[in-house]
Amino acid sequence: MASPRFAWGIDVGNRALKAIKLVRDGEKLRVADLEVIEHEQILSNAGDNRESLIQTALANFVQRHKLKGGVVGISVSGQSSFARFIKLPPVEPKKIPDIVRFEAIQQIPFPLDDVEWSYQLFQEKDSPDVEVGIFAMRKDLVNQQIKRFTDVEMNVQVVQMGPLAVYNAMAYDNRLSETTMIVDLGAENTDLIIAEGQTVWLRTIPIGGNNFTDVLAKQFKLNAAKAEELKRNARTSKYARQIFQAMRPIFADLVAEIQRSLGFYASVHRESRIKRIIALGATFRLPTLMKYLQQNLQIEVEQIDGFASGAPADGRLATVLSENLISMTSAYGLAIQAMGNARITSTLLPESIRRAKIWQDKNKWFAAAAAIIILGSAGAVGRVCLDRHNFEANQNVRQPLDNDVKTAEGLDRDWAALSNAGGPDRQVIHEITDMTTYLDLWPRIVAEIRSALPPIPATAKELMTNYPSRDKRPQVNIIDWKSNFDPHLGEKVENLDNTAFGALADAASVGGGQYNHMRVGASGPPTAKGNEDRGFLVTLHGTTPNSGGAGYLQSAVVSKLAALNQPTAFKAGLPFYFHRVLLVQVQTANQAAAKPGGPMAFRGPSNPVAAGGNLNLDPSTGESTEDDTDFKILIAVYLDPKASPATPPPGPGKPKVH
Repeated sequence: MASPRFAWGIDVGNRALKAIKLVRDGEKLRVADLEVIEHEQILSNAGDNRESLIQTALANFVQRHKLKGGVVGISVSGQSSFARFIKLPPVEPKKIPDIVRFEAIQQIPFPLDDVEWSYQLFQEKDSPDVEVGIFAMRKDLVNQQIKRFTDVEMNVQVVQMGPLAVYNAMAYDNRLSETTMIVDLGAENTDLIIAEGQTVWLRTIPIGGNNFTDVLAKQFKLNAAKAEELKRNARTSKYARQIFQAMRPIFADLVAEIQRSLGFYASVHRESRIKRIIALGATFRLPTLMKYLQQNLQIEVEQIDGFASGAPADGRLATVLSENLISMTSAYGLAIQAMGNARITSTLLPESIRRAKIWQDKNKWFAAAAAIIILGSAGAVGRVCLDRHNFEANQNVRQPLDNDVKTAEGLDRDWAALSNAGGPDRQVIHEITDMTTYLDLWPRIVAEIRSALPPIPATAKELMTNYPSRDKRPQVNIIDWKSNFDPHLGEKVENLDNTAFGALADAASVGGGQYNHMRVGASGPPTAKGNEDRGFLVTLHGTTPNSGGAGYLQSAVVSKLAALNQPTAFKAGLPFYFHRVLLVQVQTANQAAAKPGGPMAFRGPSNPVAAGGNLNLDPSTGESTEDDTDFKILIAVYLDPKASPATPPPGPGKPKVH
């Protein structure tokens, strides 16, 4: 496809439409024009008037600028789109598209027919490892976004996720030479982008500039418009101290989410170290926010001071760019991709529009060719007659060749029919064999859990003889357990503190020692590449008569379970390991029973309650259970332990793009 004469990148934000025009200046790009059109009302507070405000801004933009001969790149929110990064197994390059499509089916939470999706390959120079980024968005949302622009006759040729547009901008400006996190603080969400070498990682968190505005509105009893104005003028306000004090809880929440993201990234990329943070977004005009981030994250935080493509020659426009620089990065990255200079070239532009553009470009060449033919037709009549004579004279040569072609076509049809035969039968065989995959996984997990429990005598009489004092017995009774399989367990629990992790003890949905199966045939076996974070969340519920309570349980059970960690399981050849074990509840049996719906010790067929027995008696020994300890233990069971990487990460290279 021919390079466009110019390109506009347009980012419709919460407060304003921001647009940048790039033109080619030799081998480089140059900022030729820009536009910032503020909405009459903040979109997040506009309600039903939101769409009208966007249409008004686009109409004003079209009236002010000539768009003919150029193309447009637009962005979609990281919150409303989907991104997943997966390491591919070593395969031949020609097989990668099929593997990526298979992974897309597994990862995207919608049928592929309902989404626009694309992918990008990332590979470091001289490294065999290939990582793929899969990006998707529901078709109805993409079409709604594009329609706003096509209704005012814009030639949209790039639809990109906002955080990837920001990445493209920073990559083009050579700001990602070392491992860098970009924090793009928008109005409703914050995009976190980590760039390392030729790879990228994304996360969108639901904290944005509006959260700062809302807390000011609540604290000072203001409407949204006045609270926003107070935030924007906080630097010069005589109430600056009170303003920043009111916003401090949001500062803390933002830092906590960034720390969680850094922790998760570090757990997956153990050799990585974030060297610096680039702060983007108008909210970073708050003078204390950058300082607060830097102090709490202990990482250098910086802002950009210009674009590599320069500023418009018009002094007024250059001033506008300088004033809005930290919120123009997405528009800049969209224009870079529309001009064909982006590192990430994937796009969510519908295939129908892409094909129409290709044919439009081809039609120009067809028209030119037709003109040449018309101009030369007068002199070509004689040549046509000569060629026809030669064609008829070689009939005896063409006939055998035609016969060979027909035979080959027939054989090709026969082979196609043969290769497709038995498809339903092969599918049935595949599904049946899948049923046996990991069939022994759960019994092996149960066996490892049971092996960590203290051994007890076979009979109650032997137990009482060996340990006359009930409170000295090394005895742990498991009443029941609950478990739940999660294909993305690692993402959800990796960076939780003990309180948040412990709260998941009641999240397991299936009781009685059972578990919800993994649907191997539908989602691939747990060993599939890119699925290392699959696993079970297991909650053990039980009692112990030992007076040591929490201390006894910690040493007698929890520490033994935790010993089956990743290195241990890997050496033993087990297909799972206990990534995290936490004692989440310790109370007396009476306290547990007193809670509404609370479990009673020794619930089961031998419980004397069913026969009208005493609630406070051990059904096996007849002893009182009032002082027994009721507990819960939460275990995160990860599947398929991997060996730690023995070699350092490879050096920089250039990504493969599709």
